[in-house]
Amino acid sequence: MTEETPLPAGLREPLEGFLRQIALGRGRSQHTVRAYEGDLLSMLRSAQQDGAQDLSDLDLARLRRWLGRQSEAGLARSTLARRTAAVRSFMAWAVREGRLDVDPSLRLASPKRHPSLPGVLHQEQTRRLLDGLSKAAGEGDPVAVRDWALAELLYATGIRVSELVGLDIDDADLHSRTLRVLGKGNKQRTVPFGVPAADAVVRWLGARSALVTGSSGSALFLGRRGGRLGQRQARETIDAALKSLGDTAASGPHALRHTAATHLLDGGADLRSVQELLGHSSLATTQLYTHVSVERLRSSYLQAHPRA
Repeated sequence: MTEETPLPAGLREPLEGFLRQIALGRGRSQHTVRAYEGDLLSMLRSAQQDGAQDLSDLDLARLRRWLGRQSEAGLARSTLARRTAAVRSFMAWAVREGRLDVDPSLRLASPKRHPSLPGVLHQEQTRRLLDGLSKAAGEGDPVAVRDWALAELLYATGIRVSELVGLDIDDADLHSRTLRVLGKGNKQRTVPFGVPAADAVVRWLGARSALVTGSSGSALFLGRRGGRLGQRQARETIDAALKSLGDTAASGPHALRHTAATHLLDGGADLRSVQELLGHSSLATTQLYTHVSVERLRSSYLQAHPRA
């Protein structure tokens, strides 16, 4: 664990214990563990600044001062809400472990998130995006073929970019056109995809050998140097393709996940099916996309109805 300022043992050791527990006991990803670590370090350093040396020194007043400092620093409400949730999880764990008698975070008011609608593409924009990548792939560059397959699969399945780059060749069943996806919490699900995505994957499998090295292993998608494609590379690829459209503020692979969900609901898919497809543990998360669909409907209505 890296620290800008050394924490006293009374704060450092509980933090390390909590991070071990969520990594091993709950099976959280390294990315999630690092996010918890960053959020909790900000609180613990603030408490240390106010004289805290031990977990028992973490009272409501210190937590409120920490939250106030974060707000004054200009952090977004969504970030403050996430950090508050991380602190609550940490404190609840400390009480369960007998490290604290009382949980001071229970009375810590969480900043309300402003409801936000995710950026999505219209169907015509999606067609232009995928057609453009397909045309580039037609020139034979294996990286261009890979990028086309990336975008087709992300839109066809709505999977997360972390799930996409974690795929092995055997996870794609081209006969049944399904993916075996390992999602959050190591939960596995099967996701269908259509003919265009299957065609792109077949083309990529034919071009993949040009990038294969000793480090390629069974990874479905490879980077330029032959290793498994990383999330950052995938994000940069999709972000560049979206920017090339010139008429959308949508950015990154998550935009294709949002777009897939919205287009499914626009096409009549039921909410439970979309929830299962996306791997959401809560239906409330999936319901955000119904608001997106309503806003799109409202926009179309205002443009088209003579008495709108």
